[in-house]
Amino acid sequence: MSTIVEDIKAGQFSNIYLLCGAEAYQRKRYRDFLMDALCKDLDSMNVNRYEGKDINVAQVIDLAETMPFFADKRVILIENSGLFGSNGEKLAEYLNEASGSTFFVFVEEEVDKRSKLYKTVSAKGKVEAYEILKDNDLKRWILTILKNENKQITENAYQLFVEKTGSDMNNMRTELEKLISYVGECPGITPEDVEAICYTRINSKIFDLVEAIALKRQKQALEVYGDMLALKEPPMRILFLVAKQFNQLLMVRELRGKGLDKNSIAAKIGAQEWLVRKYMDQASRFTTPGLKQAVNDCVKMEEDVKKGRISDTLAVEMIIIQYSR
Repeated sequence: MSTIVEDIKAGQFSNIYLLCGAEAYQRKRYRDFLMDALCKDLDSMNVNRYEGKDINVAQVIDLAETMPFFADKRVILIENSGLFGSNGEKLAEYLNEASGSTFFVFVEEEVDKRSKLYKTVSAKGKVEAYEILKDNDLKRWILTILKNENKQITENAYQLFVEKTGSDMNNMRTELEKLISYVGECPGITPEDVEAICYTRINSKIFDLVEAIALKRQKQALEVYGDMLALKEPPMRILFLVAKQFNQLLMVRELRGKGLDKNSIAAKIGAQEWLVRKYMDQASRFTTPGLKQAVNDCVKMEEDVKKGRISDTLAVEMIIIQYSR
């Protein structure tokens, strides 16, 4: 059980919490649980929120030293500050002698465990890390949500759902709610239901685009590109995501070459095992030099677009044509 849940149930809280890791849905979910519990009965004067990398640490410390206004505690929420990578030394020093009436909640995607602030928070408070769920855990989470709504899903429908929605739990939760509403009183969810109501994220379309390129299906690749343009996706965003996909395949191919299995690769690149399996299959259709060249060509095309040498729409089309010959 989460230590945050245990603390909430016991009604006993640490003065410092750090919620970190790649899984945004879990970070936000437990942040909300914790803040609701800590801030219960507090007015806005005793709850302060900071976000972004331009936080004034001296101002935060001054606020932390200020007595709560007609209350027994003050809560300070700091999100996405980057202080656990650099510039957190001053705050780390303060936390060693912080006021007992002030409670800090830090929420960060990335932290450097070697930083002084991380070491101080680990020693003085509590740290919870939320990583990308493994395949079985993700499936269990989805099936639990459906069970609570008295719904079941076929294996084929589940696989289609995951492929269409990607691995972001926030997006998955939204699409599940749409799906549950769509099927109404019907207890079973079929692939046809998923196809009818679930939005295919651009990352999934990018995968289909690169898949068509890998299989040298030029017409299909250009049709996928055309579909994305029809959906008003900016060509430069498509180019960026294609380059990112080529780079992911390059990493997977190189890690595979070092003898790593899919689970180890998934942990290295921060992706679910099912997605790594697809990456491995797709990467096998390219050579390592070919993937490196593809990444470089995408970067070169981006530069040419920015310098006005070529239109953004044509730049993506040329990459597709070049690598799907």
